[in-house]
Amino acid sequence: MSQEEQPAEVGEIQTTGLSVLAHLAELRRRGTIAVVVYVIGVMVLMNFSEPVFEFISQPLRAALPPGTPLIFLNAPDVFFTYLKIALVLSLFITAPVTLYQFWAFVAPGLYHHERDAFVAYFFGSLTLLLAGGAFAFYIVFPLIFEFFLSFSTDTIQAMPAVKEYLSLALKLLFAFGMSFQIPIVIMLLIRLGVADVQSLADKRRYVIVWTFIFAAILTPPDIISQVLLGIPMLLLYEAGLLMARMKKSKTEEEGVDV
Repeated sequence: MSQEEQPAEVGEIQTTGLSVLAHLAELRRRGTIAVVVYVIGVMVLMNFSEPVFEFISQPLRAALPPGTPLIFLNAPDVFFTYLKIALVLSLFITAPVTLYQFWAFVAPGLYHHERDAFVAYFFGSLTLLLAGGAFAFYIVFPLIFEFFLSFSTDTIQAMPAVKEYLSLALKLLFAFGMSFQIPIVIMLLIRLGVADVQSLADKRRYVIVWTFIFAAILTPPDIISQVLLGIPMLLLYEAGLLMARMKKSKTEEEGVDV
């Protein structure tokens, strides 16, 4: 059978198969670019890990008695601490390249209003992520380290290890950064039709309970950090509901769908 005589369905299947393969090849190409740039970023940023750690450790060193050093217990600890800093830092420094590759892959398949919504949600999420990290670093860190180190005595002195401190700092920064995404999550749930404003408001009592459960899981076992995470999460939940109501009212006035 000649190519002209092939059934239409066969031609459509072949076209679809070629289209899928082309998309997979494009995805692999853009993913490779993002990974290569990230690895290069890690290698370059290893040279800046020491001053970055000096900055990250400021809240702890401010709470320690003057002249108290930070220690490491095993020979490779400092190296792996600096490597972890470079790995995390490279995620943020090379994020524009990674996000551009992702955007270039998905943007052609989006409508104009979907592109606008994606950009708005992305920058809103980024802003809240940075706000959560800043809140943790400048508000929470000084309070919890003052609390922990207040138990020092003349015979029991704190000598924090760099490895353990970085792990704790990154855990708290991640917890607060992710928790500050609550308004974005609420707006997305409503936009996708998974929930509505009233149903989320009616579940407020359950949200309060689960908020402090998650705060207890994500933070060290002290009441200060748990409260300092739980209360902002509740406030952000209410802020998300308020933003959703405002969006709904605006949409109804304009007579368009959300």
